[in-house]
Amino acid sequence: MENSSGITASLQGRYASALFDLANEKKAVATVESDLETLGQAILGSADLAALIRNPQIGRDAAAKAVNGVADVLGLSDLTKNFLGVLAANRRLAVLPEIVRAFASIAAAARGEVTAEVTSAHALTATQLKALAAKLKAREGKDVKITANVDPELLGGLVVRIGSTQIDSSIRTRLNSLAQAMKG
Repeated sequence: MENSSGITASLQGRYASALFDLANEKKAVATVESDLETLGQAILGSADLAALIRNPQIGRDAAAKAVNGVADVLGLSDLTKNFLGVLAANRRLAVLPEIVRAFASIAAAARGEVTAEVTSAHALTATQLKALAAKLKAREGKDVKITANVDPELLGGLVVRIGSTQIDSSIRTRLNSLAQAMKG
């Protein structure tokens, strides 16, 4: 399976690619992807966990024990636990959030999907997300998995990022463009 060279060129991309290859070999890609998504949400939701993975003063053994405990609490698979142990042993836990994103991109590409990061001023309803996914599928020619974010500073509209392409139809950007045009 060929991965995007942009992803695999980075440190986190190489780790994510190696994990994907191993998970694919063991027919556990969906399990590992779910584990990493759960772990990513735990990192976002816990300031203590985020501080733990970024603290360089915590030794390898202590970090390994801590992330193993977190993995047990979250009910992660053995493959994911072992991977976290490797990250702790190599002092690479700080790049875990980027590894989670890279793995999701690699897994989506393997399924023939693209991931669209959609930011809106207000939370989108399930109907709106479904309609947006259909429009993006027609535009991209592939299934689109949407990751929705909310940023009230947009005021309205959407910012859609698919890979390196960004479609910005936010009111904030339109107002900024209008202000620039009025300046001359």
